[in-house]
Amino acid sequence: MTADDSYSRLDDDDYPAYTMGRAADMLGTTQGFLRALGDHRLITPLRSAGGHRRYSRYQLRIAARARELVDQGTPIEAACRIIVLEDQLEEAQRINAEYRRKAAALHTAT
Repeated sequence: MTADDSYSRLDDDDYPAYTMGRAADMLGTTQGFLRALGDHRLITPLRSAGGHRRYSRYQLRIAARARELVDQGTPIEAACRIIVLEDQLEEAQRINAEYRRKAAALHTAT
């Protein structure tokens, strides 16, 4: 891998750039909290060649949302389910908007 290849990954939200310790520090939480999110299958960190967990910025945003819910008193299991449902709703709304755009385009074309 060249230096240019490494720099191009700086903007990649899915690149597993953060160790568990760094991720926990950034979120102001514990490593155990991150492990719990993995246990509940909310996020699945990639593993380094040595078996260490690595988190992407996208995964950290999800973990931050989970922490926000847990800090408000939501049990971690419920927080994980809420986040999954929020994600499903967002995807359904995106698909619905796409169908509406296509239907409007067909309507104006006829």
